[in-house]
Amino acid sequence: MENHKGILLESGTNELEIVEFEVGPNKFGINVIKVKEIINPIPVTFIPHAHPHVEGIIQLRGEVLPVVDMVKVLGLPTIDRNPQHKYIVAEFNRQKVVFHVDNVTQIHRIFWDSIEKPSDMYQGGGSQVIGVIKQSNQMILLLDFERIMVEINPELGISVESVKKLGKRQRSEKRIVIAEDSPLLRKLLFETLNEAGYGNLEFFENGRDAYNYLLSLANATSNIKDYVQLVITDIEMPQMDGHHLTKKIKEHSDLEHIPVIIFSSLITDDLRHKGEKVGAEDQISKPEIAELILRIDQLIL
Repeated sequence: MENHKGILLESGTNELEIVEFEVGPNKFGINVIKVKEIINPIPVTFIPHAHPHVEGIIQLRGEVLPVVDMVKVLGLPTIDRNPQHKYIVAEFNRQKVVFHVDNVTQIHRIFWDSIEKPSDMYQGGGSQVIGVIKQSNQMILLLDFERIMVEINPELGISVESVKKLGKRQRSEKRIVIAEDSPLLRKLLFETLNEAGYGNLEFFENGRDAYNYLLSLANATSNIKDYVQLVITDIEMPQMDGHHLTKKIKEHSDLEHIPVIIFSSLITDDLRHKGEKVGAEDQISKPEIAELILRIDQLIL
């Protein structure tokens, strides 16, 4: 399990593979696509006045990487570490980071529609859990690693200030459908796109709900182009991921002309071919909101 580059699923099948890991008595998951490698712990250099969740930094093959202690992130009591503890070296949002966990156990291949959205009753407003995977005798919690990193460094998030730098903009009534499972990112996208002049927005928390909405419009009107001019989608979402959503849009005769932009932390040179294969017009890495807005302008104005 030292390196996962060879594990790549067919694009658009609505499947994912997760690395299961343990922190304390609990089991969690991270998308294999985010994982570069899993290593045994190496000496950490302490950084004064760093965020409480950051243990320090390590040097790995010439790269200096921050080490995030998942015990502290998850608010678990600090106890003696499992002797099997590991470092998960991850890459997303155009950055590399190391997550310190108690153990890495196995890899699961599952469908997005088997992942349950956490209930508002138990997750609370600041939850880092984006999905619950039910196994026969246990549950695996899928974590929102993007949120974890933004809480450590808010500058990694989507910023209204970057939109203001684009200068004065005209208002547009073009309707944009957005599939994004993170409540935090839905709020930030609403604020930034409104600042950019796009106020006619329809948000959905997963690809399935967005697709059903598009289908209902296609069935109710003879020309859906008058009602939706663009779709923006995340990749990682319960029920239906962004690649599968894009594939279904491009396979539907009434929807195929609608431009789709994939806006995700998983856009890398190694994985760009997945979005191309399902027919996305463009793929932009979070949190590059100004780049996203300029591409929206090109596609629908």
